[in-house]
Amino acid sequence: MKILNLLTAALLIAGCATPSDSRSRDAEFEALTWEFLGTHFAQRPIQGVSLGWHQYDGKFPRWNAAALTAEESHLRRYEAAFTDFASTGLSSANQLDRETLLAAIASERWHFDIGYYLKNPMFYAGSPDILIYLTRDFAPLHERVRHATAVLRHAPEFLNDGRANLEPVLARPLVETAILIAEGSAAFLEKEALAEVRKATDAAAVREFEEVSALAAAEMKRSAEWLRTERLPQANNRFAIGDRAYRKMLAVEQVTQSPEAILRQGMEALTSEQARFTAAARIIDPHRSPAAVYRDIQRDHPTEQSLIPDTRKNLEAIRQFVVDQKLVTIPSAVRARVEETPPPQRATGFASMSTPGPFETKATEAYYYVTPTEPDWSPERKEEWLTAFNYYTTDIVSIHEAYPGHYVQYLALNASGASAVAKVFTSYAFAEGWAHYTEQLLIEAGFPGAGLGGASDPARNARYQLAQSGEALLRYCRLICSVRLHTQGMTVEEATRFFMEHCHYAEEPSRQEAMRGTYDPGYLFYALGKLQILNLRDDWQKQEGTAFSLQRFHDELLSHGAPPIPVVRRLMLKEAAH
Repeated sequence: MKILNLLTAALLIAGCATPSDSRSRDAEFEALTWEFLGTHFAQRPIQGVSLGWHQYDGKFPRWNAAALTAEESHLRRYEAAFTDFASTGLSSANQLDRETLLAAIASERWHFDIGYYLKNPMFYAGSPDILIYLTRDFAPLHERVRHATAVLRHAPEFLNDGRANLEPVLARPLVETAILIAEGSAAFLEKEALAEVRKATDAAAVREFEEVSALAAAEMKRSAEWLRTERLPQANNRFAIGDRAYRKMLAVEQVTQSPEAILRQGMEALTSEQARFTAAARIIDPHRSPAAVYRDIQRDHPTEQSLIPDTRKNLEAIRQFVVDQKLVTIPSAVRARVEETPPPQRATGFASMSTPGPFETKATEAYYYVTPTEPDWSPERKEEWLTAFNYYTTDIVSIHEAYPGHYVQYLALNASGASAVAKVFTSYAFAEGWAHYTEQLLIEAGFPGAGLGGASDPARNARYQLAQSGEALLRYCRLICSVRLHTQGMTVEEATRFFMEHCHYAEEPSRQEAMRGTYDPGYLFYALGKLQILNLRDDWQKQEGTAFSLQRFHDELLSHGAPPIPVVRRLMLKEAAH
């Protein structure tokens, strides 16, 4: 039965049936679950489409004050319902789903707690997002164009709602980033989106999109100008969410440590990683400082024209290394495509992975996005940006994003027997912790060795070790700056200097990392998740003894969906289960 039919049937059951003594608790729980999923994604239809649920195609909700009040009430209602639904009497699978649903609701409620919809203009800046309709071939292009047009019709009301909802005084880093996103979104509609839409054979659908997208782009520009003239002049630097909200964010991931304890752990890990960094640098050149050696490999980077083709060049060889070393099962032969990051998403990162949803049956293409330089940047700014894409680091990023990082993780999730709930709601620490962990995994396995078209060479291998260590330093710096930015009063300027000094980034990418920390305190979970997985691997190896293998561990780890890592510990470790 298709997922649409399952969802419809469950909603009918939930709406019409009354509980009875003969009805099992599992059936009641499952009906409540599907009822929640239906209402949840009705308010988040683009997320539903990305999962592969096409009953949401072309839909977009209101996010005005009344809708925000209703959504907060909706979350409280379902949180109470699932909390009252004691896990006793449920199957083990439904017990896990209940825990996952409560974590997902807690995460959404946390956004209300920190005033996300009232204080963060980034939520409104780049929406409505139609990218999925133009990049995923789940229906004929003319049909997807009509869905995109239907969504874009809501742009004026959505952006007006944002201007009405946002508080008079906002945090400067968030306003500055929102302006970039809004301008990038408008440019995307006027250029790349139009070029793709004009490939459609339905002339009427194309004309309609042209008219509606022009109005939407104009409204996005107006929104950017409103932020620039009405909110930026009175913006402040009060972006910190504070200790209480930070602890709530950790609790969603079932992390019981205090921010102070996590900071100490991060500082210890940073010191240890700096020793690995130094050891790798000395293999390359024992007569120069590690930072100078690292700067040398950073200067060995593609040009702005060759960035995308050079990133593509080694991707297949990296995939083959994973297969040859039997590190993890790759459950699909479909390859990830390397493309430029779409303009609306360029303000928020260097690279990303866009994968097919777990319920998508047709559009199986996956995109590994790499963020290029911008035409209006100065030569100096372009050079600084490209240092982060030096040849060695770019291959480490490819490991993180594609093989065996995010892409393989989501292939495994989609192919697993995990429940719909497990496939819908994933843990930040698990997803990013896994991808970051795989960078170190491949270096431990001897990458690149004689791969990537060259003979094994200690100095060459050391350059990859240095690049991977540099990425680890970056993640530990994120952890440290996240805690300090949000609980200890660290400024963007101080965080920028911290990244420059401790992970040896140039000023432009360092400032981008510091800015991200202001609106994404959860980016500490890259490092924290990796440390949790390494700890679980050690404990599982002790448990399994001679039966242990890396492939068995990784396949088992990825078979449970992507819940908070403490949940996976309980599932995989016999002692933790008792």
